[in-house]
Amino acid sequence: MPGKSWKAIPSVSRKAATALAASASLALLATACTGQSDAGATDDASAETTLNFWHAWSAPGEVAAVKALVAGFEKAHPNIHVNVVGNMTDDKINQALRAGGDKAPDVISSFTTNNVGKFCSSGALVDLNPFFEKAGIDPEKTFPKAMNEYTQYEGNRCAVPLLGDAYGLYYNKTAFKKAGITSPPRTWSEFEADAKKLTITQGDSYKQLGFMPNYHGWESTTEHLFAQWSPKYFGSDGKSMVAEDPGFAAAFTFQKKLVDELGGYKKLEKYRSGLGDEWGPKHPFHTGQVAMQLDGEWRLGMALEAKPDFEIGVAPLPVPDDQADQYGKGYITGTIAGVPATSKKQNAAWELVKYMTTDTDAVVGFSNAIHNVPSTLKALKSPKLKYDPRFKTFLDIAANPDSQTSPASVNGGVYLVTIEKFGYDYESGKVSDLKAGLKKTAEQIDTDIAQAK
Repeated sequence: MPGKSWKAIPSVSRKAATALAASASLALLATACTGQSDAGATDDASAETTLNFWHAWSAPGEVAAVKALVAGFEKAHPNIHVNVVGNMTDDKINQALRAGGDKAPDVISSFTTNNVGKFCSSGALVDLNPFFEKAGIDPEKTFPKAMNEYTQYEGNRCAVPLLGDAYGLYYNKTAFKKAGITSPPRTWSEFEADAKKLTITQGDSYKQLGFMPNYHGWESTTEHLFAQWSPKYFGSDGKSMVAEDPGFAAAFTFQKKLVDELGGYKKLEKYRSGLGDEWGPKHPFHTGQVAMQLDGEWRLGMALEAKPDFEIGVAPLPVPDDQADQYGKGYITGTIAGVPATSKKQNAAWELVKYMTTDTDAVVGFSNAIHNVPSTLKALKSPKLKYDPRFKTFLDIAANPDSQTSPASVNGGVYLVTIEKFGYDYESGKVSDLKAGLKKTAEQIDTDIAQAK
């Protein structure tokens, strides 16, 4: 997910790898201050002022990129000065929102898009719709569809996309050629066939695995994988659709079948336990131990830095055979920016948010610096973008209106964790009745949301 510079551990994907940690911050959000009586959009944005901007980036290159972004804003707005504070987690931000005061942030950015529903419903961040309207900016024409969706909850647009992450398929072109595969798979049936062709067993293990299907296999989570089926998570009544939307059953069935065909859960887990770290140079895709990998745009730079002895290919993830006309879509997430309700400088804060998230050159420059996907439709097409030709795959996925994201929920990403937990039980064989398991999962999601409200 955003902030994933390939020069360091991708910040956004820390979220993907630690969904439980992200949802843990909900307790703080539940009691977050929803605004103070003397706070609001009453300040004069043309007056001399200083803003506090808190962000989560921490790697030297990322921090430098943020400073350059802010410097561009200060040059365009000489009356507004920005005090930048980095390496701020959601927990730290939430504590500051509760406390308020002069040192609290006036603008925040977060890697945890799953918390947007809570940020909006609690009133911790202000609704930016009035600001967009006053500025004459139409978010639906400015941001890619999926990014536009994950920055609002029930009509409250309390966040804005600040760069994004797009998930696609990385594949070992050399291994493909040896296996007689001439192009990346476009449908899941083609993917299944390729994964089996690319799998070379060695005793009770593998010399090369076509694909690691297990949900613990780095980025191959239910959240990322299931987007290709375009399932509807919630109905118009707000109830979970996990047990009703056929996309969920189809996705679970496909993944389980792949697990079984590639050796079974236990054999795959044993192999996975001996593979390299996701964020290090010995990542199994880098070393050729896994021939295909579901991953975000940041993986390209990390893989190239590892200097693999094969050619790297990049393509969109496959789609279900009955959705072949939607090939090119993928899962989208990203960094968000917002204005705390406790800020007494909301008009000036909006100027900073507007510049960072809607100024095409600013968005492009930031994208070039940390190698995340630009978050406006204009920036995605800018001739000023600098990237490896293979990176264009992710630009196209981000711009694709069929690309998916996870809908905002009042209790953040708890429902995603619940689905993932069921996925672990189903792939391992702990639960065998898919229909009953999905029904129980849906009931748990509905209960959790009801309690949160």
